Amino acid sequence: MPYITSVERIGIEKGMQQGIRQGESALLERQLTRRFGPPSAETLARLNAATVEELEQWAENILDATTLEEVFKDH
Repeated sequence: MPYITSVERIGIEKGMQQGIRQGESALLERQLTRRFGPPSAETLARLNAATVEELEQWAENILDATTLEEVFKDH
């Protein structure tokens, strides 16, 4: 097994976190599109700027939300 430095490990972890965030964002965008129609540029910007934790909360919120505003509520 090749040796990786702590700097490389940090880079790998950051890359994995970025990939997870992008995947969560893409999934939520598909869910929003199916439920409420194509998202606005403002909504897409909000998704792109969100943390993984926010995206996960919003993905849970969409299950009970009847409006787009309810998806983005803090619970």
